[in-house]
Amino acid sequence: MRTTVEKQARRAIIQYAFFRWENAVIIGLMVLLWFFLPQPLPGWPVWGWPALGILGVLAMVVATLTDVETGVKVQIELAQENFNPRKVVDPQLRQEVEKALEYQRRIAAYISKQRAGVLRDRLQDTAGQIGDWVNNIYQLALRLDVYRRDPLLAQERAAVPRELEALTSRRNLEPNPEVKKQLDAVIESKRKQWDSLNALNNRMEQAELQLEQSNTALATIYSQVQLINAQDIESGRSDRLRQDIQDQIARLNDLVSSINEVYDYQGAGLPMS
Repeated sequence: MRTTVEKQARRAIIQYAFFRWENAVIIGLMVLLWFFLPQPLPGWPVWGWPALGILGVLAMVVATLTDVETGVKVQIELAQENFNPRKVVDPQLRQEVEKALEYQRRIAAYISKQRAGVLRDRLQDTAGQIGDWVNNIYQLALRLDVYRRDPLLAQERAAVPRELEALTSRRNLEPNPEVKKQLDAVIESKRKQWDSLNALNNRMEQAELQLEQSNTALATIYSQVQLINAQDIESGRSDRLRQDIQDQIARLNDLVSSINEVYDYQGAGLPMS
């Protein structure tokens, strides 16, 4: 996701560099001067104003492409589009996503204000890792949102225990060995379904706690990023911060993967091994 956002950001920055309103003003002014003041000085060439207009546009493009704050602004806008909180229906989960995006925006804005150098380069790499972190928070919130709003899973969680109890009672009273054998197979299948439902529910409870913990950790990272200076790079403090972020990303990624695995098994009606 980070690579995708970075590619989108590069394309968006290039488009923005060429099509920003200042370039339109430069071109419009050039055209007016070319028609109404074609020779402001003796010997002024006919291509003088177009040449100045092209130079002005190129200068604006170069300034845009090399401006860190513009790059950060575009990347944040793309992140807001890719991780759209409005796709999360549950208000509580949507709030968690919005909170994560706000921390990402603030961290990126802080980094963009740093002077060019090793410190800013390290912090920009940290910002890229934060993008991976927010992506996992978003994926986790989407899964939880779907789970909370799934009426079929809610019905199964309520119905399967009753069905198991009824089947077990019927099996205990059934005198026919063949029918008992068939009932045993059905009961075994229902138990596997119940185990799968429980596994999914446990993962989702874990996900709810992890989502809250991840945003708390993200708030801590936001504070730590503002405290890092050039001396901290030499001391290894920035490396420890990056490792903390990587640990959080790995933990979230593992949880999202395990939820997808359990959810896909449940959705396909297959028992968990």
